[in-house]
Amino acid sequence: MVRVAAVDCGTNSIRLLIADLVDGELVEVDRRMTIVRLGQGVDATGAFAPEALERVFKATEDFAAVVQSQAVGRIRFVATSAARDVTNRDAFLNGIEDRLGVRPEIITGQEEAELSFRGATTALDLPQPYLVADIGGGSTELILGDRTGVIAAESLDIGSVRLTERHITTDPTTPAELAAIVKDVDALLDHTTVPLAEARALIGVAGTSTTVAAVALGLPQYDRAAVHHARLTTDQLRAATGWLTTSTRADRAAVRSIHPGRVDVIGAGAVILQRLVDRLPVRDVLVSEHDILDGVALSLT
Repeated sequence: MVRVAAVDCGTNSIRLLIADLVDGELVEVDRRMTIVRLGQGVDATGAFAPEALERVFKATEDFAAVVQSQAVGRIRFVATSAARDVTNRDAFLNGIEDRLGVRPEIITGQEEAELSFRGATTALDLPQPYLVADIGGGSTELILGDRTGVIAAESLDIGSVRLTERHITTDPTTPAELAAIVKDVDALLDHTTVPLAEARALIGVAGTSTTVAAVALGLPQYDRAAVHHARLTTDQLRAATGWLTTSTRADRAAVRSIHPGRVDVIGAGAVILQRLVDRLPVRDVLVSEHDILDGVALSLT
């Protein structure tokens, strides 16, 4: 047995998983998440904002304290969409290394997809092939695969933060703003290299899918156990997306199952999930709390 720590830093959040690796499987010790909005303004400026770096550094310091207290043997830190093309990424890399003692890996969209697929599908019994949709703040990973591994994967430059910053300026979102989001999503889905029509099951992972599930299920507060492996019908998804894209920010903030850091961006993320489901020959979405973070931890075997 070895105790490992995995850190996933995305456009909107940074997450930590500490687990024991036992016979190739994870036994969870600690899992936590902090909204840092690292991708704040990146779509427009091409650089990390100083205040965004400060938020991620503070969260990393907190994670470092947890890692030190848990006698971790191996650790891996991965960064995804927001960190790939920024002009000041060395400040990010050096700042994380100074605080955690490990240098972040800025992984490619392909590796992100493979890690997400592994984390989401371990021990699942679903019709094959299945499609894993990892909707993040800056990008969306689509991964089609089966029990033998990944068949096709692509990272699309659409995410909840990216689309919100690009199109939404009013509260509530106007029909024109919503139409612009739909147009961007459809443009990329129309030309994805992943054969969506071949999917026989859909697995939605990461914060957008889990938050939409919590809303669709009407949970009084976020309940990880209730969300994990919940099945949302297409009608439930459509109803939740409709509310999330027409409600006011105050309305969404009053729903305790929506993390405060997702209140302003969850509508755009829900649209991505909805437009994807509309193209697939499936009747429901299996929502999973296991995703790239679990894949990173499993990679430390």
